[in-house]
Amino acid sequence: MTIALGADDAAYGLKEIIKSYLQTLHIEVTDYGVFDTRPSLYPDIAVKVAVAISEGKHERGILMCGTGLGMAITANKVPGIRAATCHDTYSAERARKSNNAQILTMGARVIGPELAKTVVDAWLKSEFEGGGSAPKVQLINEYEKKLHQK
Repeated sequence: MTIALGADDAAYGLKEIIKSYLQTLHIEVTDYGVFDTRPSLYPDIAVKVAVAISEGKHERGILMCGTGLGMAITANKVPGIRAATCHDTYSAERARKSNNAQILTMGARVIGPELAKTVVDAWLKSEFEGGGSAPKVQLINEYEKKLHQK
């Protein structure tokens, strides 16, 4: 599995911690930036990561900004992408198992590094279960297609 990673300047430090952590787990990481703490615009990074995932370059992605919310909102504009902001392990697990979220977003001003690692672990270990959630995810996909045709 390869993980696409991205952050804005507010979450640069957390991104570097998560990148190192993923590498200790022997997970291949592609870093889409930012690469320092100079002011940046999170939508640019979110779109790069989300497009790369929608094109099949990566199976999953992790995006970080101050709250994680702006990254999720932006990534979800890319057709076929489901991004979820999670700051606890239960939400991270359900984002995968119930919603098949390919992108996890977190806020560096909301979550500490150790809890972030635990959330990432829960998200990585979870897979889409289908079952009762499959028709819901399918309906999301159908609405997306219908609404993007306008």
